[in-house]
Amino acid sequence: MLDVMRIREDFPILAQEVNGHPLVYLDNAATTQKPRQVIEALVRYYETTNANIHRGIHTLAVRATEQYEATRDAVATHIGAINASDVVFTRNTTESINLVARAWGDEHVGEGDEIVLSLMEHHSNIVPWQLLARRKGAVLRYINVTDEGELDLDHARALIGPRTKIVSVVHMSNVLGTINPVAEIAAMARAHGAVTLVDGAQSAPHLPIDVSTLGCDFFAFSAHKMLGPTGVGVLWAKPGLLEAMQPFLGGGDMISVVRPEASTWADVPHKFEAGTPNIADVIAFSAALDYLKALGMTNVREHEKQITAAAIDALMAVEGIRVHGPLDVEKRGGAVSFTVDGIHPHDISTIVDQYGVAIRAGHHCAQLLMRRLEVPATNRASFYIYNHTGEVEALIDALDHAFRIFHRAESRTAVR
Repeated sequence: MLDVMRIREDFPILAQEVNGHPLVYLDNAATTQKPRQVIEALVRYYETTNANIHRGIHTLAVRATEQYEATRDAVATHIGAINASDVVFTRNTTESINLVARAWGDEHVGEGDEIVLSLMEHHSNIVPWQLLARRKGAVLRYINVTDEGELDLDHARALIGPRTKIVSVVHMSNVLGTINPVAEIAAMARAHGAVTLVDGAQSAPHLPIDVSTLGCDFFAFSAHKMLGPTGVGVLWAKPGLLEAMQPFLGGGDMISVVRPEASTWADVPHKFEAGTPNIADVIAFSAALDYLKALGMTNVREHEKQITAAAIDALMAVEGIRVHGPLDVEKRGGAVSFTVDGIHPHDISTIVDQYGVAIRAGHHCAQLLMRRLEVPATNRASFYIYNHTGEVEALIDALDHAFRIFHRAESRTAVR
């Protein structure tokens, strides 16, 4: 089990007050806070190492290159990848998905071919495929979501067929917390010769990941949702796929030989990392991976199940609150979306912030899912390694203040 109070000592930002109350940070699905180990790694790079990579042969350049590539090795270990060369650094999960849509999709998807997504997807796993479909005349298909907030696997089987070229689905929903059976979906795709991309932006920070057992062809995620800096994304590809794909961006470092009429490309993964990358933040990401490794991802998952169960129980005990998504914590992660009868999510979020509680309100870049849920928006409390049940109680107390405010407002309206 995690020693949460000890962990919190590593996160300087959590010691502050917001609006005169201790900060209760419950917006981890958007981005996580950073331990001082990551902050110190970033400062240390700029103070001792700052240099460009893969080009210079002086001491600082060699040191920076070694540290950058060491992070690539750590990423491969974190997701169970056999070859670190199958790991590409991007800016974020969004760019990783766009890379596949362009570099793989433009080559393999044609007119009338089908791209299968789900109604649960983040816009970052919808819009790149819409653009590809527009370029190529392809057709988009969407797997339905059940009333329980899970993917309808019977519908998935009906959709995935001989015209399917790629299936791109989220591993853990950023709205519902649902953990999808991506290995089963990937097997459906393989049976029809299609490839699978898994959006792991929410799962890589919270679950033990082994890409070989998931059976997917591409896996994408971001550093900033797992204690690392912003501006670092990851794309893993099944061995051999990157070699067969054309570059996504052209420029320095991704070339082998440049001639007036044409160029040849560097070996993977460098073929997909044009220009000066986000060196400092990639190197600092290694400290985040070390931190999670020391905790143990199984322990991270167990802690999350406990606090998520406490949050769901506490929210459901309040009259007028509806929790969206699976109620069984074995089927979900720590993103808990809820709505309150008669109060808009933005109003809820604004009021609880006055009591130091940071939650998210809105459509969470998932408008298709909001329509399926038949709500304009939800509130979302999302948990991570430094959250404890006392913060769940603080959320409930802040919600109680919101109810009182709106009850008073309704009373004044009635008097008028």
